[in-house]
Amino acid sequence: MMCRTFSLLLWAGLLSAAAMGLGVPETGHGEEADVRLVVRADDMGSSHAANVACIQAHREGIARTVEVMVPCPWFNEAVEMLKENPGLDVGVHLTLTSEWDLCKWGPVTGSPSLADRQGHFYPTTSQRPNFPPGTGFIEAKPNMAEVEKELRAQIEIALEKIANVSHLTCHMGTPTATPELTAIVEKLSREYRLPLDLPGAKPAGGFRGSGTTPEQKEAALVAILENLKPGVWLFVEHPGLDTPEMRAIGHVGYRNVAADRDGVTKAFTSDKVKEVIRERGIKLASYADICGKRED
Repeated sequence: MMCRTFSLLLWAGLLSAAAMGLGVPETGHGEEADVRLVVRADDMGSSHAANVACIQAHREGIARTVEVMVPCPWFNEAVEMLKENPGLDVGVHLTLTSEWDLCKWGPVTGSPSLADRQGHFYPTTSQRPNFPPGTGFIEAKPNMAEVEKELRAQIEIALEKIANVSHLTCHMGTPTATPELTAIVEKLSREYRLPLDLPGAKPAGGFRGSGTTPEQKEAALVAILENLKPGVWLFVEHPGLDTPEMRAIGHVGYRNVAADRDGVTKAFTSDKVKEVIRERGIKLASYADICGKRED
């Protein structure tokens, strides 16, 4: 009951914050001399905490694009939240792996070559030495016809349920991990007119590891923003919340998921970060701003 009450209160707070206009003003397109920054919030749909945090990072912060994982257990909630935020740009985060130990998902098509004996995606793209044997997607020799069927289904479900889908991205890089896989994704990108790349964008940097504190993440992001040159820049991270649900999520080598991703949310909604953006005139943009919106 406490968790449900907390979620309802937090969700109400996000709606109130948006109504008061606490976020950085929308900016959209800019001239060649402008600094344009696309802040992308990944893994919406993977947990309730991720859903709430991604919306918070948009409403109260600097995220203008979110990536949604169709096969995940909280996808339906993500759909409802996105209906309430029609201006938020959405990417289909093509998913072929299920990395967490205790929270799992599998193919929406039931394709057996993509799943383990429990029907879940494999945890890693390739077998990692510190993971149990038989946990690598590539080593499982997936059937390429089933890969295409699965990724096509994920795209079509997203297009059916979400209005502002503008592009594709790849969870953990798995869908483009080999030339054969890349060819499938590029084919689907052309067919559905959903770009896979952000033209001309350069990586803005990162938080230097999951062990950094919220204060260190904020300082790192401020430093990145202060040094951006004119052009298009991309900053990708995973907002979350330090809740009991997210504290139960993790895998070998990454157990502090809740604390790490809560720090991401704090940095994305930081007053210091938003002040640097205002002072420098940085234009926050989305994938749709750079690539154009998909026309049916």
